[in-house]
Amino acid sequence: MAEKFDLIVFDWDGTLMDSAARIVASLQAAGADLGLPVKTDAECRNVIGLGMFEAIQGLHEVTEPELIPRFSERYRHHFLVSCTHPEVLFDGVHGILQALVQRQLWLGVATGKGRKGLDRVLKQTDCSRYFHSTRCADETSSKPDPMMLCEIMDELGVMPEKTLMVGDTEYDLEMAQRAGTAALAVSYGAHESERLQIFEPLACLKSIDEMAQWLAKNI
Repeated sequence: MAEKFDLIVFDWDGTLMDSAARIVASLQAAGADLGLPVKTDAECRNVIGLGMFEAIQGLHEVTEPELIPRFSERYRHHFLVSCTHPEVLFDGVHGILQALVQRQLWLGVATGKGRKGLDRVLKQTDCSRYFHSTRCADETSSKPDPMMLCEIMDELGVMPEKTLMVGDTEYDLEMAQRAGTAALAVSYGAHESERLQIFEPLACLKSIDEMAQWLAKNI
């Protein structure tokens, strides 16, 4: 049977990396530093996947422009320096990516992280070698705008019907829908299954092991 997809694009945080708790704690700490209202874990998880500007606006509806860079600086400080929550790949990610590369598929990353942040974790996790194209929210439009996914497809010369987007948030799935690609949802990240199912993904998987099995069977 011919392969259905030529390009698999992954979200990063909550899909390949277990980092949601670290992101939530850093968003809360940054807000506290600036005297902004305290946001719940659920409110912070809701904006995971968006670019930093969109996440800040989603949480606090900031009207003072100078607060945006100050919040971003405090967030980076807490995320990189003071936060004690782990930031690690989900078990089995290397195996999944290696198997896809061995099948000579194109792989990409479309993430709400900034370029410096993505490059840092790709190097730390030894994942740079797997990916042929990556896009970040600070160098193109934030999800759910389809631009970053479209740019990856354009760069690699792959049509939407041959592309699969894998993500853990409704922003990933809406981006895929707007870009005309198929989508695969994972519910072990930031957003719960009920929110993801609205976008009618090919499947909604509960664990990284289920993702490995689905990709091995269906790609």
